[in-house]
Amino acid sequence: MAAIFHLLLHHHNTTTFFFLLFFLFFPIHGLTPGSSLSVENTYDILLSPNRLFTAGFHKVGYNAYCFAIWFSDHPSTVVWMANRDEPVNGKHSKLSLHEDGNLVLTDAGRYIIWSTQTRLNSSSIRLQLYNSGNLILHEQGNPVWQSFDHPTDTLLPNQPFTKKTQLISSRSSTNYSSGFYKLYFDTDSILRLQYNNHEMTTIYWPDPGLLPWEVGRYQYLYSQRASLDSEGRFNSTDGLGFLSADFGYGPQRMMKIDMDGNLRVYSLVKHGATWEWMVKWQAVSHSCKIHGACGPNSLCTHSQHSGRTCTCVHGYKMVNSKDWSYGCEPDFKTCRPEEEDFVELQYVEFYGFDIRLQRNYTLDACKNDCLHDCACKGFQFGYHEGFGVYFCYIKAFLYNGYQLGYSNRMYIKLPKTFVSSYKQKPVNKSSFHCLDLTVTPIIRSYENKPNNNILRFVLLIGCVIGFIEIICILLFWINTSKSPVTTEQSYSPAVTPFRKFTYRELKKASRNFRDEIGQGGASIVYKGRLADKRIAAIKKLKGMASHQNENEFQAEISTIGRLNHMNLIETWGYCAEGPHRLIVYEYMENGSLAEKLSEGNLDWDTVFNIAKGTAKGLAYLHEECLEWVLHCDVKPHNILLDGNYNPKVADFGLSKLLDRDDIKKSGFSTIRGTRGYMAPEWVFKLPITSKVDVFSYGVVVLEMITGWGPGGKKQGTGENGEIERGVVEWVRDRVRDGDGSGSESWIEDVVNGSIHGKFDRKMMENLVRIALQCAEDDMQVRPTMNQVVNMLLHPENDGSYM
Repeated sequence: MAAIFHLLLHHHNTTTFFFLLFFLFFPIHGLTPGSSLSVENTYDILLSPNRLFTAGFHKVGYNAYCFAIWFSDHPSTVVWMANRDEPVNGKHSKLSLHEDGNLVLTDAGRYIIWSTQTRLNSSSIRLQLYNSGNLILHEQGNPVWQSFDHPTDTLLPNQPFTKKTQLISSRSSTNYSSGFYKLYFDTDSILRLQYNNHEMTTIYWPDPGLLPWEVGRYQYLYSQRASLDSEGRFNSTDGLGFLSADFGYGPQRMMKIDMDGNLRVYSLVKHGATWEWMVKWQAVSHSCKIHGACGPNSLCTHSQHSGRTCTCVHGYKMVNSKDWSYGCEPDFKTCRPEEEDFVELQYVEFYGFDIRLQRNYTLDACKNDCLHDCACKGFQFGYHEGFGVYFCYIKAFLYNGYQLGYSNRMYIKLPKTFVSSYKQKPVNKSSFHCLDLTVTPIIRSYENKPNNNILRFVLLIGCVIGFIEIICILLFWINTSKSPVTTEQSYSPAVTPFRKFTYRELKKASRNFRDEIGQGGASIVYKGRLADKRIAAIKKLKGMASHQNENEFQAEISTIGRLNHMNLIETWGYCAEGPHRLIVYEYMENGSLAEKLSEGNLDWDTVFNIAKGTAKGLAYLHEECLEWVLHCDVKPHNILLDGNYNPKVADFGLSKLLDRDDIKKSGFSTIRGTRGYMAPEWVFKLPITSKVDVFSYGVVVLEMITGWGPGGKKQGTGENGEIERGVVEWVRDRVRDGDGSGSESWIEDVVNGSIHGKFDRKMMENLVRIALQCAEDDMQVRPTMNQVVNMLLHPENDGSYM
């Protein structure tokens, strides 16, 4: 304590001295209506009475903060976060308790990022952090909201876990946003661990190969509840129960679902002069049994010395050298049986995703089955002693691959050139350790407040720089005052979660804008390599001199800066420098859907996945993001495909932000979109709603299925055919004629012959009918994009075709 007073008495800043003194002896224990905590003030925190827990703004990236709760003596051990998936800026962001009882987190003083959505007009409302680590908003002692009801990835002692709660892992050790793993009570009342990467969803604990009663679990109970008590005892209503290795009162404990997907119980143990979190129980002992451990098309191996390691299957290459969750991608592309063969992997299994099971098949019969199915990536072959027959599992995807300790054979289908270069040997372990995953944290655009210790020096330097800047601005204004560009520009900053580039950086990245990869009426897109080696698409906007265009640019930046979905193009930054307006996107290896349609080489699975992914992206724009966003120009050119042919909706240059509750005010000064894909509302000047995007989506889907453009032109040829009156009416006539005659031939009539491989007839018919329903002239008849997604994912629940 004497050392602290010595430090305070010699501190040069008197204000800071008294503030620190107040903080040490009178810590903030709660918020009352009208008070707030600021991200810019380091000492704006809440302390539990026992000082074990602290709540405040926790730094999660460069100038990116989340409101969180952590152990006071271990700031890196975060136990709860309010806004883990949407960090706020380090400037002007606040957590405020409003007079109406609503606890609100505001980003940069502009946008509400998170709130408790409570309404209590009472002066007795108070927010407090308790000794248990529970942050409670209460009125006269009665809780109206508490953090224990909304856990992130950690369960503290005596914190109830119910069917309404779940634990979701962090993305990585440097990125606290939601990861791929989840602990939850399933619909059958069993506590499970699930892997979900938005492309696949699987259960991996308890062992899905065993029945619940075989692992001591009970199904279909009235109550679903679990908790870890202070002694280290865990009990769940489904029968799961265990004691931590150090059972008994004493150490501080927590249960956490880690970024690697394992559920663990930790105790705080003293080692020498330091305290460390030690594992005292874990759900999965063999880490390779955790699904998604190494991503698709890869193998996981485990040893006590090196832990879990990953390696790509022969013929495949790593997608992201810093993140194994992306897995591996094929280094080839073929679907010709005469040019393919198999490599054998011994003691290897790829769990799940079987197209079919063939019993009593020979090895040659199994190979022949897989060779003549383009969807087959390989097969599992073995002998089932219980049934006394050989079995053959045909695999559509190579997920969850790991080495086993018993005899099992996996055959991977590859081009013969790859097969000839393969020699059977033990799996070559990658030097990349799976537990060392790193994902680049979010970077915010504001800069941090200067450190108080060097405040005077910074102020002096700032004054000098500010004086120089004022001189430069005056000279610039004098030299350019006659230019209409400068007099019309708006300099309001865009609050975005991505980086602002300089024009010189983007000019260098694109090699002076040499490699043009696309062009539209208002922009040209170039390929470039950024300073951090990422390949980017750099869109250079034309004609941004007028005030109206400047405002549209700022609106677009503000819009895309708040959108985040796997089926929307990811934006990395922008440039607004003088007359230059550029936007930097992720580069999509397979270009646009329009290019692939002209090539005519899409298979059925790819067509269906593009239709499904595009629908999800548009549904997010319409109903899930903070604003109501209309795309207004949905067409194949604006649907881009990544290396795995996953679709991403792009080009929000014509997007329109609207109030969800006042769609009648959706006024547009000009017609927007592309001829052939535009809904009738544009022509007849009817109210513009999200149904215009639904119409365009329906036309795009029909174009994929038939190979004919909206105006009746054959893709890739430019020739006119028998459907000059429009693809929508042509398909509708074929369906109507087929339904009336009872014939089933209309599917073959409308499906493009270039869709190679077999397709599911029932799913194709469902897709055609959904597309026709979307492309109805009457907007009231069209479904919403959310309904489209549900119809695609659950065709058995689809209503009758209208």
